[in-house]
Amino acid sequence: MAKEIVKTCCLSALLMVSSAVTAKEALEKQWENWDEVGEAQLTVFIFDVYQSRLLTPSGEYISQQDITPHPLALNIQYQRDISSQQLLEATEGEWEKLGFNRGDIQRWSRNLAKIFPDIKDGQELTYVTDGNSGRFYYNPAQNQDITMIGEIANESLNDAFLSIWLSPDTSYPELRKQLIGKAR
Repeated sequence: MAKEIVKTCCLSALLMVSSAVTAKEALEKQWENWDEVGEAQLTVFIFDVYQSRLLTPSGEYISQQDITPHPLALNIQYQRDISSQQLLEATEGEWEKLGFNRGDIQRWSRNLAKIFPDIKDGQELTYVTDGNSGRFYYNPAQNQDITMIGEIANESLNDAFLSIWLSPDTSYPELRKQLIGKAR
């Protein structure tokens, strides 16, 4: 009897984990078909850096205290070559400006250092989140397969990463307004 109960519990747990993984994978495979909330061009001085787009299943971004209250995808098409080290340093700099704890920044940077690729002009990175965790996708060129290159399982890192673009305290408030559809 006890064996049957344990067996049933294990099977139920396995099915729940399997269902959660399947739902997450299904959600993330759909992001390319989500509706655009907004788009923005980042230009520093006279240099175009990237074109960004925010996508959600509904085409709306619900602004709350939680940066990622619902599924969304942030797509960035780079317009210049940027090394993985430059991406990491820029990310760390934005987190410092946002006031994140230095210990957290160091820990998060170690995670991202394993994920960020060197980027060439025209390549894309997309971060897709379910609101708690997320995955990075890399598109090396048009008409090539998009590849998942890393995962973020930590909700605080998930929110911190997206805070760079979506926090009301971002370094680029106009870009944020365009991304979240408030500057049309």
